[in-house]
Amino acid sequence: MQFLKKRFPVLLAFVLGMVMFIRAFVPAKIAQRLYEGFVNWDLVILGFSAIFAILSLLHYHINKVRRKVPGYGYSVLTLVAFTQMLVLGVFMGTKLGTPAGWEYQWLFVPMQATMFATLAFFIASAAFRAFRARTWEALALLIAGLIVMIGRVPIGEWISPKLGLLSEWIMQNPNMAATRGVLLGVALAQIAISVRIIFGIERTYMGGGD
Repeated sequence: MQFLKKRFPVLLAFVLGMVMFIRAFVPAKIAQRLYEGFVNWDLVILGFSAIFAILSLLHYHINKVRRKVPGYGYSVLTLVAFTQMLVLGVFMGTKLGTPAGWEYQWLFVPMQATMFATLAFFIASAAFRAFRARTWEALALLIAGLIVMIGRVPIGEWISPKLGLLSEWIMQNPNMAATRGVLLGVALAQIAISVRIIFGIERTYMGGGD
């Protein structure tokens, strides 16, 4: 039992990690078929993960309703919406013209757009509070942020066509350089964590730190 709980997951991660690492350097069809097989297994695991996520969501909201936690009305609404969408989708389909498709097109999409539109105002408010010109670096960040925000809305074109060009230059040059630096750091971090998992140094995926 101790082997299955602690040793076997580490051994499995090591074997699969080394196989996938070596496969990238083997120019043979068997390596490509091996990769495609692992991708198919990933899809199977993803499907089961989605099922567990749905069951966890239902369990959480059902417990809130059962214990009548303050705000449990939202949980009732979530359960009702989930149930009726599931029933309509299974028995009547999800394409446009079906009840589930209608709800998705005329309820979910507008609500999603509203949420992101509201989020934009929160981001602007947070940026206003954060971009205090206490230093020269903060001042440069504030000016660049204002140019990008104003240059990407119609009023910026009305003020000056050059604002749009300047905004695009900031996004394509300084911003792109910083973004690539961040992505490079993320890639190196992924390599480091992958090596730690393959060699059994990182074991938090087993539910513990050792």
